[in-house]
Amino acid sequence: MTKELDTRIEEAADLIRQAQTMVAFSGAGISTESGLADFRSPGGIWERYRTITYQEFLASEKARTEYWQMRRELIPGLLAARPNKAHLALAQLQQMKKLRAIITQNVDGLHQAAGSDQVIELHGTNRTVSCLSCGQRWSIEEIQTRLEADEAVPDCIDCGGIIKPDTVSFGQSMPEEAMSTAFQWAQDCDLMLMIGSSLAVQPAALVPVAAAEAGAKLIFINRTETPYDDLAAVRFNESAGELLTNLVEKIIGPG
Repeated sequence: MTKELDTRIEEAADLIRQAQTMVAFSGAGISTESGLADFRSPGGIWERYRTITYQEFLASEKARTEYWQMRRELIPGLLAARPNKAHLALAQLQQMKKLRAIITQNVDGLHQAAGSDQVIELHGTNRTVSCLSCGQRWSIEEIQTRLEADEAVPDCIDCGGIIKPDTVSFGQSMPEEAMSTAFQWAQDCDLMLMIGSSLAVQPAALVPVAAAEAGAKLIFINRTETPYDDLAAVRFNESAGELLTNLVEKIIGPG
């Protein structure tokens, strides 16, 4: 570790020690160390399938067939993924009562798997699937079993309605309660830890902005630049897992 990096880690650790109410905001970059590619990574599944909007999904059997073909390929990686050092460090900060809650753009459920509670999933979850007509819900594992049995477009076994993962698709409204709570937590915190987001997807990207405008200090941990880097009191481009582990060790101290 360079002296310059160690200095920034100590600055961030001091901010965490002094904070009364810290909230974390995470994006896809926090899960890449768990083997889950973010939406903008070159190559891979997201470049081989087109985006299907919510409206097209509802209107077209052909679009649903294409959508579920992609999901059949995507789900095994999701099920195999495990929380990495970054998820575990945030869970540890919660256990230490240093972190109030996590607001995430992710749909992978890895924060909860790491042991975190008080998690708001702004874009829903890939872990469950629901019928859009009657509301019946299944685990993603149950639906994957049907897909692997060559059921091209699984439907509701109760009412025959259209089923869909409990994620927010392009063209679908954001969950009002989750968004409202996220912005309230952002405005109430005095420190926000932003990890692994390009802050390019609106309106979720405005959550850290709302924290800054309410007077909170921000720590950014992201591999690439974001449009809001000037808001950060301390900024890192290093691996989130190693960095957060080092931060927790600094806060705990020797012994």
